[in-house]
Amino acid sequence: MSWLTKTLSSSIGKKVLMAITGLFLCSFLIIHLVGNLQLFKDDGGYAFNTYTVFMTTNPLIKTVSYVLYFSILFHAFWGIYLEYQNKKARPVGYAVSNNQGSFASKNMAILGTIIFVYIAVHLSDFWYEYKWGHLPYVTYTEELATGEITSIESLPEGYTQEVKMLETFDEAAGTKSTTVKDLYLEAELAFSKPLLVIFYVLSMLVLGFHLVHGFQSGFQTLGLNHPKYNPVIKKIGVWIFAILIPFAFAVIPVYFLIK
Repeated sequence: MSWLTKTLSSSIGKKVLMAITGLFLCSFLIIHLVGNLQLFKDDGGYAFNTYTVFMTTNPLIKTVSYVLYFSILFHAFWGIYLEYQNKKARPVGYAVSNNQGSFASKNMAILGTIIFVYIAVHLSDFWYEYKWGHLPYVTYTEELATGEITSIESLPEGYTQEVKMLETFDEAAGTKSTTVKDLYLEAELAFSKPLLVIFYVLSMLVLGFHLVHGFQSGFQTLGLNHPKYNPVIKKIGVWIFAILIPFAFAVIPVYFLIK
């Protein structure tokens, strides 16, 4: 295993670790966005709240989530460490700047630190509240024949249940009642605060700048670049990861603020 240790401790090996964790986090952004788009459904939060239950109970998803938490922490602190190593190796800056490189490539550590702060705030607002907070429960009644939500009932404060999702069926009425924690309500309350919405939107702008360089750089570091495919990788990095995904995430808090 000495060859692996030497490789990962080398300059290129350290960058490879950043690239792997970075690209893994990029793939997570797609999955997370698809789930968050459930917030736009006009069903009182039924789709989003049941999706949240699935994401926190499915064994495979739960296993991957631990890899995700590790990747976030590792990518953030490893990036700061690499930046420290670079500055230590060259404590005095160049006398004359040649202005090479984009704004994003020159400030990846700063942009990454801001994103890490955003993630901490985001987890505190939603992940922590869902797991250990005092979210209220809500019951949705669904017409089995049509799939239409016919009633939404907020349960009294202090109500609790042993399972994350409790389903009961009324065969005579042809309905199903589903009781879950109301994380959708938490989103409504959180994004009713203009300052928090502004923070989220600016954080997504920072994420876009971080990804416009990081996505393409990750492929290059792993040697997955080729003159024929580089333009495609660049377009995906810019238009999908640096523009479309951050924009879609930014629209969510703005939507709730306006709503």
